[in-house]
Amino acid sequence: MITNLELEIKGKRLIAETGLMARQADGSVVLKYGDTVVLATVVSAKTAKEGLDFFPLTIDYQEKTYSAGKIPGGFFKREGRPSEKEVLTSRLIDRPIRPLFPEGFYHETQGIVSVLSYGDENVSDMLGIIGISAAMHISDIPLLKPVGAVRIGRLDGNLIINPDLSQIASLDMNLVVAGTDEAVIMVEGGGAEVSEAELLDAINLAHQEIKKITAFQDELRAKAGKEKRAVKIIEENTEFKGVVREYVSEKLMSAIAIPGKQLRQQAIDAILDDAVTYFNTPENAEKFFSSASKNLTREIAAVFDAYEQEIVRGMIIEKGVRSDSRKPDQVRQINSHVGILPRAHGSALFVRGETQALVVTTLGTADDEQRVDSLDGETFKTFMLHYNFPPFSVGEVKPLRSPGRREIGHGALAERALRYVVPGKDKFPYTIRIVSDVLESNGSSSMATVCGATLSLMDAGVPISAPVAGIAMGLIKEDDKVVVLTDILGLEDHLGDMDFKVAGTTKGITAFQMDVKISGVTFDIMKTALEQARLGRLHILSKMDESLTAPRTDLSPFAPRIYTMKIKQEKIRDVIGSGGKVIRGIIEQTGVKIDIDDSGLINIASSDEQSAQKAIDIINGIIAEAELNKIYLGKVVRIADFGAFVEIMPGVDGLLHISQISEKRLAKVTDEINMDDEVLVKVIEIDNQGRVRLSRKEAMREQQKP
Repeated sequence: MITNLELEIKGKRLIAETGLMARQADGSVVLKYGDTVVLATVVSAKTAKEGLDFFPLTIDYQEKTYSAGKIPGGFFKREGRPSEKEVLTSRLIDRPIRPLFPEGFYHETQGIVSVLSYGDENVSDMLGIIGISAAMHISDIPLLKPVGAVRIGRLDGNLIINPDLSQIASLDMNLVVAGTDEAVIMVEGGGAEVSEAELLDAINLAHQEIKKITAFQDELRAKAGKEKRAVKIIEENTEFKGVVREYVSEKLMSAIAIPGKQLRQQAIDAILDDAVTYFNTPENAEKFFSSASKNLTREIAAVFDAYEQEIVRGMIIEKGVRSDSRKPDQVRQINSHVGILPRAHGSALFVRGETQALVVTTLGTADDEQRVDSLDGETFKTFMLHYNFPPFSVGEVKPLRSPGRREIGHGALAERALRYVVPGKDKFPYTIRIVSDVLESNGSSSMATVCGATLSLMDAGVPISAPVAGIAMGLIKEDDKVVVLTDILGLEDHLGDMDFKVAGTTKGITAFQMDVKISGVTFDIMKTALEQARLGRLHILSKMDESLTAPRTDLSPFAPRIYTMKIKQEKIRDVIGSGGKVIRGIIEQTGVKIDIDDSGLINIASSDEQSAQKAIDIINGIIAEAELNKIYLGKVVRIADFGAFVEIMPGVDGLLHISQISEKRLAKVTDEINMDDEVLVKVIEIDNQGRVRLSRKEAMREQQKP
């Protein structure tokens, strides 16, 4: 049976349809909004995967090029590996969905969003979140609550729900907000130095729309929903749990208080290994689980991990003390070094506690721009930030592979944080690439990347409008007791209830990312956390100032120099020449790189100033125009009965009438001048059609003046 449902959002109908497409999936929903159509499907294995202690969820978002009436580029003419946008959108859908499954549901589950039609509504990613939620909600998969999502932007001071594609470039705040009817679960986005209060207002407005969308999904489930499958709840063996906790308690409490990450983890691992060895005996297996052959390793690890979490959270809630002995609002020690790589155009090493990022800036020309071919059309990026997370940064051994979803996501977050302060191409005509190599990690390497990137940009001489710093915040909430944590460790990220990252300047926020693991985070808690984050960000910015306070005034000697000039649009073809002959000749003569856009803006790039100046002089000669009353030394290029034509500059001829050649009356032109003669002439008239009239006798008169 086909079921349809409609909801109005921003004057357009959101239509949900189920029962027509992909009927073999556990849940399938087609969502339509304007000309945008997505198909969301979910499938979950009927049995849990053995040996897992986490929920194995996979979300994939894929854009079909036919959705925008296009054929893929490349040799194979079919969609290939996921684009960066597809990877980021897959993460965007995954993050609000993942926390909403019951404990103990370890069935492999996959959600796939396929964009079937792509319109100007700019909502395919939002429809992806809503679609996966709706498909799970009507299926037998035990999603606890439906999730809604909207994009919210600010244009000319007004907040807009789901801004159109044409409005995106003009927004000074752009957020994606997802949540349930009770609470916001995820926020992702940025702004042009927006205040904490403005951010909260936007999130609050978005949540009002989200409530309508979740109610819409509840109505769809009432019409077309399946009965939810039962989740097998493993009864807790309280006697076994108590014995294990008593055995490790004293040692574990001491180990958690060790400040250093590696030493702390080594001590904790040693205690777990000892407990596994001690309890993993046939006698204990028979006593606690009625099976002498049972291996207790998994049960011991589960009790141990839960107890570790309880101890860490208890220290913070009851004593206000963290595992590294810091106070809740205290930032770890910060050190930074700039200009540490001699051949790089800009470099910085930012160190915060046991997290360090080596960030390098490279300046390039228009040839280095990244071409992005998407459903929106072809665009070019002149600012890129790439984030790498090698395994040695956390003391692990893993094969090096191409960037994964995490690396791409962290890089995009850091890039967004800096995008609002990096100058446009009209002010700084360079392509900018930043690479962050995380060399050590114990908490928020993405925010360390933001700080290091700011210093690296300033070291490279990029005139950013203001320094940007980032900080990661956490939350521990037990009943009515709430503690907000500044600059969280990896352990606190893992065991906490909320992870949010804030980047910005002294004036305001440029990037924000929040993921909530519990449902009880109120707007008052968020307000407190944002204010604490603001103070932490200002502290970090003050520490960064100790290394470099402003962009360097000179570029690296190894960076290309780009010289900019503007010519009239009608002169562009003169500089390019037939088939590019003229511009190729300039490049061959001077060795520079030349880029001309349709507006007449010319960028000349060269590491040698003399070569660049030579190219500028040649172009100035090509585009030069005659000036009224100016004297030129010209060359006679043609003789007629009524006068001569004199070339006063390359490509510019003027008529020298026979009456303007000499003070005396001439019978013929050749009585005074001949072909190829060089003569001084004055421009005495330029008519509406650009034709030039010259006078030799007036030029001679001026030359004779004292």
